[in-house]
Amino acid sequence: MRSLKFFTSLSTAFVGAALAAATLAGCGSSYDPMFSRRPRFQTSAPLINPKRDPSFLAYAVPETELHNFPATRSAEFAVHGIDVSKYQGDIDWRQVKEAGVSFAFIKATEGADRVDSKFAYNWAAAKAAGVPRGAYHFVYWCRQPQEEIGNFRSVAPNEPDALPPVLDVEATPTSRSCKRTLYREEVLRDMKAMLVEMERHYGKRPIIYSSVDFYQAILHSDALSEYPIWVRSTKYHPQVRYGDRKWTFWQYRSDGRVPGITGAVDQNTFNGSADHWRSWLAHQTGLTAAPIAARPVDDRGTKQLIEEDPAMVPQGRDGGLTPPAAIEGGPTAQDRQG
Repeated sequence: MRSLKFFTSLSTAFVGAALAAATLAGCGSSYDPMFSRRPRFQTSAPLINPKRDPSFLAYAVPETELHNFPATRSAEFAVHGIDVSKYQGDIDWRQVKEAGVSFAFIKATEGADRVDSKFAYNWAAAKAAGVPRGAYHFVYWCRQPQEEIGNFRSVAPNEPDALPPVLDVEATPTSRSCKRTLYREEVLRDMKAMLVEMERHYGKRPIIYSSVDFYQAILHSDALSEYPIWVRSTKYHPQVRYGDRKWTFWQYRSDGRVPGITGAVDQNTFNGSADHWRSWLAHQTGLTAAPIAARPVDDRGTKQLIEEDPAMVPQGRDGGLTPPAAIEGGPTAQDRQG
């Protein structure tokens, strides 16, 4: 993790604030030049299990039952797919298709001006290979919502046979250029604006992608539950960290291996049977689902099921929550640091 240095004097802080105002105008009132002394999240999330989790990252099942909810239970689901970005390099999409991948989410944009350099190729090649695919946008929290979605609209085509667009929301505590504390009401407001614009432009209800810490800080208590959610949980079944929230996709692994891709790749599953998938896909895209291949073998041992979302621990007199030096792993993590 790239460390965040304390300002050493009041004059330094004043200069930092002035520069921030000049360069990040429109970022919102959450920009704070003293960020390193303040929480990444401000949240009203309840403490469910303070003994085990001193922060809001609480389990939704008893500790004695955790062994019944490993992420390897992803093998119980019939339909599996991947998500990719430029960090997967040159993908042979025909091999990916032949390996039984049923869907793919492809990174298109980040913030107001970044475009994934492999998006155009991945978008066209996945379609040519017959892999249903959708585009995702990674949110950079120091730009206005309309700028963010304007970037996404300019890059991700509006095609009837595409999966719904995805809004990828995560904290980026290692970002060198966006030191924003995420206040729940402000973030939900910005997210709603982006989701509404996505739906208006693409004509499909967008999907929210969330990490564990972001969900439990911002999206808890059924916030924005009118939108489908794609959850990340690489150690446990989603029930452990997301409770009763109904999910549509689950990213259960960041170190997966798929023919046609050199190196590791995120693996995901759809929440439903093969019949549910055929119905969902036809409704969203008009496509006919290919026959479901054999389920991937997930032979990870218990010690390999390491949850990569930063654990949040109490810091400061204001009771705020600040992540320690830990960030999510996997080949696309570099792509998610703002």
